Amino acid sequence: MEKIQFKQDKYKKNRGGYSRFLEIKCESCSAFIALYQKDGPGPLKRMYIDRIFSPQNLANLQKVSFKKIANLTCSHCKHIIGVPIIYKKESRPAFRLFVGAVIKKVSKIK
Repeated sequence: MEKIQFKQDKYKKNRGGYSRFLEIKCESCSAFIALYQKDGPGPLKRMYIDRIFSPQNLANLQKVSFKKIANLTCSHCKHIIGVPIIYKKESRPAFRLFVGAVIKKVSKIK
């Protein structure tokens, strides 16, 4: 498996240049949802689509028209975790996460 690199762009710089990888899991069944790059401090309220690294079906959503993006659901228990939005301040597609829908764990990428 190739080494995953942090994305370095204006969004990371705007948030202080501090990033970490988070393992996102379903709160109801603890199934793996995604590997996500969180930039800056604060709670995880939304997941920007261009910051999702795995699984491939979610990482590939960057190439899909926003209108075709479905709700973010757990592939194991089908629990709805978030809904697609365009974050107005930056005009970026993201998933707005429901409060308490995910478990986050800082991941050490090898």
